[in-house]
Amino acid sequence: MVDRALWTAQELIAATGGTLHGTITKPINGVAIDSRNLNSGEVFIAIKGDVHDGHQFVVNALNSGAAVAVVSKPTDAMKAAGPILVVADDPLRGLENMGRAARAWNKGKVIAVTGSVGKTSTKEMLHVALSASGSTHASVASFNNHWGVPLTLSRMGRDVAFGVFEIGMNHAGEISPLVKMVKPHIAIITTIAASHLGHFKSLHEIAEAKAEIFSGVTSDGSAVINRDSEFFDFLAHEATNAGIQNIVSFGKHEKADVRLKQVALHPTCCCISADVMGEAMAFKLGMPGAHMALNSLAVLGAVKLAGADLARAALALADVAPPKGRGVQEFLEIRNGNVLLLDESYNANPESMAAAFALLATAAQARKGRRIAVLGDMLELGKFGPDLHKGLLKSLEENKFDKVYAAGPLMQNLWNLLPSSQQGKWVLQSADLIPALLRHLNPGDSVVIKGSLGSKMGPVVEALRKQFQPAKKDD
Repeated sequence: MVDRALWTAQELIAATGGTLHGTITKPINGVAIDSRNLNSGEVFIAIKGDVHDGHQFVVNALNSGAAVAVVSKPTDAMKAAGPILVVADDPLRGLENMGRAARAWNKGKVIAVTGSVGKTSTKEMLHVALSASGSTHASVASFNNHWGVPLTLSRMGRDVAFGVFEIGMNHAGEISPLVKMVKPHIAIITTIAASHLGHFKSLHEIAEAKAEIFSGVTSDGSAVINRDSEFFDFLAHEATNAGIQNIVSFGKHEKADVRLKQVALHPTCCCISADVMGEAMAFKLGMPGAHMALNSLAVLGAVKLAGADLARAALALADVAPPKGRGVQEFLEIRNGNVLLLDESYNANPESMAAAFALLATAAQARKGRRIAVLGDMLELGKFGPDLHKGLLKSLEENKFDKVYAAGPLMQNLWNLLPSSQQGKWVLQSADLIPALLRHLNPGDSVVIKGSLGSKMGPVVEALRKQFQPAKKDD
């Protein structure tokens, strides 16, 4: 039970500039854009998406308990179902204005995260670490785009001590308007890599686009930048040009302000020794992988800058778990044995592919079976795509993979380089890999499944889960 409604009717009308038809009788305790996931008492925003127009679902949302619906095209059926707030422009503009209003009334510390790899995991780490010091509000899943950011802002209460926002982009110019809504006190750039490279001429252009995050930082704010990146000097220069005076670096580099001193990589965690801006820290991170260990340094740097309890934050990081599709490990029962499944199906670019291969190698180091990669196309790489897919061969060899199953026209570039002994199967569509995997997996095998979201590797993961029961870890 909340002490105060998230929004009052008057605040909602003022923020959106809308006209109310009907009477709002329920406390407004949330904001939703999907009628299928709506809770009673929430505002339903009828956004027009790429596939569906939210106006089609307004009546259903009101019948499901929405306190009010924000629309631009009212109908008699909507008015009969419940109160509607009519905005003159697109309801998305109304949501954006709600986000700005919520940001204005919140007095907590706000952190924004971007980067080519690791945004969501870093956001999750920040959520857990900061929650040890106070009430923390963070983006759900990967709500990091033109509707996800204002939606997350509009859901932020007045008394939240810390706000954590993930900000993504596919093209130049997309971060600037989002970060100007968020107005972070601290901006983190995890790394610069070839994600969405097809929309840019070079990695340097990606760095320029990521540097847009500095444009919205508060006048007394800070930037947290990867010191190991080849673009560190450029990003630090861009932060300075944006008026940010406090720049904190993280990484293995000897000059990093938050420096990794030692890391022990284990199948399901990391044990880390670091210097955090002059404070020696030793802590356990509940997510495995060298890339996760490095991003945890950015987290602790931000924690200290935000004035939160550093010791409590480091202790809390032991409880962090990988988000869905980003490194979740599980064992599946198969013929009196088990298969280790590493679910990396959410998205992919060359750097995250290499990190996933290394992660599986660490997780499988005590197992006797094969190391198997099930890979879908890395998308949005443009003319660089064929060569970047070929470039995965080196990492597969370094991490001693025995078999590769691949789907998609771009993955054929890698497939053609593999020795016949390493070739499992190549197909155009990911679904066509499923029968071969179900037949060919053996007890003791370790499998990583990864690809861009559009290559549909998630259903391959679900097919294995459906076929094989969960199993206990090796005895």
